[in-house]
Amino acid sequence: MPNKAVPNKVMSGKAMKYQSNQFLRGTDEPEIVVSEGISRQLLGYDDSILMARAIFAKDAIGYKHTHPHSQLTYVESGVFDFTIGSETRRLRTGDGTYVPPFIEHGAVCIEAGVLLDVFSPIREDFLAEN
Repeated sequence: MPNKAVPNKVMSGKAMKYQSNQFLRGTDEPEIVVSEGISRQLLGYDDSILMARAIFAKDAIGYKHTHPHSQLTYVESGVFDFTIGSETRRLRTGDGTYVPPFIEHGAVCIEAGVLLDVFSPIREDFLAEN
């Protein structure tokens, strides 16, 4: 069953504006095309954190951008040239990054692969796109 934003759940005594299901199967969650060669799948969230898979085709570009969220990225598979600020490094399966809020960053996919992104606070724009 696809994941839906569930408003007003209570967790630890605090009302949540957003909260995903507690268990999610990647095979059941929709992949949303976000740009040419890139799709996204949400894999859990609440008001303070969101995890998403970004599936990249070879040569797809995650154009440089900024946002007010802290971001962790884990390379689940593939090879990427990842830029944070003015520094670019080649990342492979098993590598990771930390992107501070408001720092420009982007990635170019060298070999088709998947990035696992975690954002804090939640990316409400991702929920709206889903």
